[in-house]
Order: sequence, then structure tokens, then C-alpha cells
Amino acid sequence: AKLRGENGCPWDRKQTAQTLVKYIRNETEELIAAIENKDKENICEELGDVLYLICMITAINEEQGNFTFPQVVQGINEKLIRRHPHVFAGTRYKDEEELARQWEAIKAEEKREHRQAAEKREP
Repeated sequence: AKLRGENGCPWDRKQTAQTLVKYIRNETEELIAAIENKDKENICEELGDVLYLICMITAINEEQGNFTFPQVVQGINEKLIRRHPHVFAGTRYKDEEELARQWEAIKAEEKREHRQAAEKREP
């Protein structure tokens, strides 16, 4: 918040989610390279860069009244629980193939629900 505040950094203050896309792409590519090279120190640094961008985009959206950081965390928490019924709901699978099919079915249902919600919002 301080970086984007009244006395914050001019560069940070003028950023939007859209202007940060190229940085997300670049930092993600750098993280992938560090992982592929098994460069532990660089992995740590690049994770920090990606996390910074996640926080920055979240802060921008908070400023716009779109959503908050706790909502982002709650959303991923709910998604992980929903997509892992074998961990959180006692569901059993005979093998990893069945587990993968269920994962894809859950994702497909989520996409369908998102589409339906978007259609309801459209005038």
C-alpha cells in the first residue's frame, strides 16, 4: 500500500493490472528457468518477484473495490478443497487415472458455473 500511496513510488502508482502483464510473464519465465536449472537461490528470488506482482495486482483491485487479498486466499483455499475430495472429503479412487478424471470433471464443472454466472451478469 505504501508503494502506491500518496508519497509512494511514481512507477508503482501508475501501474495497472494490464501494465503488469509483461512483468508477470517475464518473472514467471525467470522462475521457470531457475527451477529448471535447480538454482535454489534464484528460485527464492524469483518467487519473491512473482509474489510481489501478485500482491501489487491484488492491491490495485482492492483500490478499485473489486476484491481483497483475504478473498484471493479464501478463493484458492476453497478451490483446493473442492478439487481434492480424496484429501478433504474422504473420497477414494482406485488409481491415479481415476483421480485425474475426477480432477478434470471438477474443473469442467467450475468453468460451467463461471460461464453461467457471467451470463447472468450480462445485461
